Amino acid sequence: MTVRRGRGSGPTMQDVGKLAQVSAMTVSRVLKDDPGVSEATRERVFAAVDRLGYRRNQTARSLRLGGSGMIGLVVTNLANPFYSRLALGVQEVATEYGFRMLLSNSGEQAEREIELIDGLVDHQAEGLIVVPASSRQQHLADAMRHVPIVFAARPPAGLDTDCVLVEDFHGAREATLCLLAEGHTRIAFLGNPPALYTGAERLRGFWAAHEEAGIAPDNALIRQGLVDSATAEQATLELLRQAEGPTALFCTNNRISQGAIRALYKTGTTLPVAGFDDFDLSDVLGLPLTLVSYDADEIGRQAARLLIERLHQHDAAPPASRRVTVPTRVVRHGLPSGDGPGHTAIDA
Repeated sequence: MTVRRGRGSGPTMQDVGKLAQVSAMTVSRVLKDDPGVSEATRERVFAAVDRLGYRRNQTARSLRLGGSGMIGLVVTNLANPFYSRLALGVQEVATEYGFRMLLSNSGEQAEREIELIDGLVDHQAEGLIVVPASSRQQHLADAMRHVPIVFAARPPAGLDTDCVLVEDFHGAREATLCLLAEGHTRIAFLGNPPALYTGAERLRGFWAAHEEAGIAPDNALIRQGLVDSATAEQATLELLRQAEGPTALFCTNNRISQGAIRALYKTGTTLPVAGFDDFDLSDVLGLPLTLVSYDADEIGRQAARLLIERLHQHDAAPPASRRVTVPTRVVRHGLPSGDGPGHTAIDA
């Protein structure tokens, strides 16, 4: 086995794990004399330690005993402004309590997330805030045996831990009801992948609004699996070419809304657009926009508070898992002159 080393560095826990065919977390458990590790695994890890000449960093060891002062944040897409705001909220509270934040981006890739989680545990992060990339979360269950984890924006799948969510269902329902109240019966749905919690919940809110209004959505106007503004733009162009196209659009996040607006601009079409996430300049576009707004920073702040409360529990019995929901409100821009002022806000 060839061990790649940085300048002046020795073998790492990850190197030991690769040689022993276990994760870095398992190496950490063996070195901390965790009784839950089998004797066979323990022997393989110590054999790898001996072969590689691995020595635990004494500074890291002392930091660990006194607390490293670091918390990890793993998000799925740093290109999305939502996650930048969430990170700012986490950092605000972390700084207030004397913690440093380590930020990582999984790119919505579950395998990449596993590597990031292992690395953060290996580097002695005291706790983690994670926006999970998928519902496959066994690696997070493994990490929870070493550090507390709080989920943000998406809930845990079968795991008992704290999470902070947005009113996804309620916000989508309220925004769709606004379009239905204006007489739109052919509303297109432009959504992110349905396997994502946010995509499923926002579609559920869209359908619930139609049911309340006694109107059946047209499946021919529903597009899912959109991942960025480019795919949203293409899907919108296809919808606009239909003989019986939509009279309004509902988009499940800001990137999809922006792609839809670009398609409308390119075709010279003006349709009302409803969507999740407010975005910069939405109030000056002159388009009829109905946007579900919320405080993304507050999601990060709430997640950081929950995590730090866990870290301060020490030897006390841990409290039951908690779920915090950040409220939404509907903001409307570019309404026709007969419908009131240029923009209004409606509590959702």
